[in-house]
Amino acid sequence: MSEIADAAAPDVAPTLTLRSNAFRRGREAGWRELEQLVDKAERRGMGALGVAELQRLPMLYAAAISSLSVARSIALERNMLLYLENLSVRAFLLVYGPRESLLACARDFIRRGFPQAVRASALPILLALVAILAGVAAGYLLALDDEAWFSALVPGDLAGARGRASTRENLLQTEIFAPWPGFAQSFVVFANFLFRHNTIVGLMTFGLGVVGGVPTLMLLVYQGLGFGAFLALHANRGLATDFLGWVSIHGMTEFGAIILCGAGGLVIAKGVLFPGPAARLDNVAVVGRTAARLVVGAVAMFFIAGLIEGGLRQLVASTPARFAFAAVTLAVWLAYFVRSGRP
Repeated sequence: MSEIADAAAPDVAPTLTLRSNAFRRGREAGWRELEQLVDKAERRGMGALGVAELQRLPMLYAAAISSLSVARSIALERNMLLYLENLSVRAFLLVYGPRESLLACARDFIRRGFPQAVRASALPILLALVAILAGVAAGYLLALDDEAWFSALVPGDLAGARGRASTRENLLQTEIFAPWPGFAQSFVVFANFLFRHNTIVGLMTFGLGVVGGVPTLMLLVYQGLGFGAFLALHANRGLATDFLGWVSIHGMTEFGAIILCGAGGLVIAKGVLFPGPAARLDNVAVVGRTAARLVVGAVAMFFIAGLIEGGLRQLVASTPARFAFAAVTLAVWLAYFVRSGRP
């Protein structure tokens, strides 16, 4: 019995080879033509293909997919299957992939996607702004009469050496008009720390929107509380104007980014709480596109704010000049959000 099985075994491979050869014979020319077009497009871009080649590409791709389906169904040799699978994937990316490069997509996002998302989210942005201002007012009033609130409202890592024992001279020399620490310390170390810290806070503010938006509003109020406490600490020492100038030079960008992150969270919260006729998950997926654009743009703003705060703030050693820089920054952002991306 085993001798019969041993004698029959060698016939399996030749039979499979004959089937593969017969299958390949009528189709290989199309595969090779498709492979040449794919190689050409991958090396030089889709613009390198002529009109006739662009017309042939989807037809050759469809034929390759059909060949792959048949080859799988009749269990042909593995090398042929791998070749067809790889060729089909490469051709798919050319036929159905994005028509624009990553750089073109980024350029379109900056020109249209981001400002359009901001304009479409006017009400959530207003709510986020009101939440932060409410926190600033509360923190200022609490710490103005009792500076013990400063330690309660401001985390130790953000307060640093500043607190009830800080003097006017100390704040002027070590904070508001501190000497510039140098290029590496400013633009590399400090700016990187600020970018990472602000981005984490912004993403937390955005992410909490999925649970109804209340935690997002609470976090916005909390961030305002800390700033209000800082303002009260400096106001008690006659430094309110200098402090606001010191903050405003980067604050227009940084607070704008925080507000946009909060607005993105509120957009998600609205999709969760008020789905309308659509299913809740479907509605969240739709509004999530606008929210995602807000957050991606806000992260870019955090990067810009980090460069300004870490590297430029101490170089502008004049309160009026800082307010002027802040006014120009605000005007540029408002013009960008209002006008960019319109027909």
